[in-house]
Amino acid sequence: MNNDSINSNKRSKASIIVTDIIIFYRVLMETIKGITQAGMMNIFIIGTMAAILTIFGCIFRTSIALGSVVKELGKVLEISVYLKPDANLKDAVFEVRNIPSVDRINVIPKQKAWTNFRKTVDLPNIENPLPDTLHVRVKSQKDIKQVAKSIEGLKEVEDVKYAHELAEKMREVSDISHTATIIILIVSGFLTMFIINNTIQIVIASKRKEIEIMRLMGVSDWYIRMPLVLQGAFYGLSGTLIAIIPVLILQRYIDKTYEFFAVPQNPMTINVVIATILFMGVVFCACGSFVSIKKHLNI
Repeated sequence: MNNDSINSNKRSKASIIVTDIIIFYRVLMETIKGITQAGMMNIFIIGTMAAILTIFGCIFRTSIALGSVVKELGKVLEISVYLKPDANLKDAVFEVRNIPSVDRINVIPKQKAWTNFRKTVDLPNIENPLPDTLHVRVKSQKDIKQVAKSIEGLKEVEDVKYAHELAEKMREVSDISHTATIIILIVSGFLTMFIINNTIQIVIASKRKEIEIMRLMGVSDWYIRMPLVLQGAFYGLSGTLIAIIPVLILQRYIDKTYEFFAVPQNPMTINVVIATILFMGVVFCACGSFVSIKKHLNI
């Protein structure tokens, strides 16, 4: 009895596996059938998906590149701090170093600055008019304005200079690129779901009688729904594969820009961009199909 029971369980499991394989095969065939029946409309849908995903992918990659360049240039920006003639250099360095967001300080004593200056310009033997100077770098470019204000308030400081306009422009460019990426993501997602929604609606209309017959036969809702969802995912995947090509071409130019500005490159960045495009294409299209099915078939 035990052996018979074990054999029966094995046959039952094998039967379930075979049934699942058959169902999967039929769902796959239904998906291919739906794609084939769409005919020339497939080219329009995939082309539109590719265009949307290309625009998003290129803007997304450009935004990341701009952020990296701005961050690296921000590290190069320095605040030049000129001390008062009677200031204690060590005390000034100590106070500046204690300011949050200060990364490092390059100290140039006035005697050293005067010696270097006289090497480049022939001057008579006059008293050194140069002050002690500190060149301060901040941890993040966005903090440079606040750090400069904090340094200006120190009693040892005579004057503070830095490329204020350049720092503000760099921050604006970074903020605009990030905002543009978010807007493009939202618009692209909306357009993707809108197009797929309408496409699946057309497919449903062309197969309405067939679907009604299946429902009368007691076919499960998921069996009707799944081929349509997979069809939407197919359009997203196809559009993604095409969109990757211009993004990879853009990557070559970005690599050259990184080399020009001596920006460290992260080889994983392009993989993240491609994965994001793939996710957006497949998931958004599948979701668009699902929404259309719920709306027009109520299943």
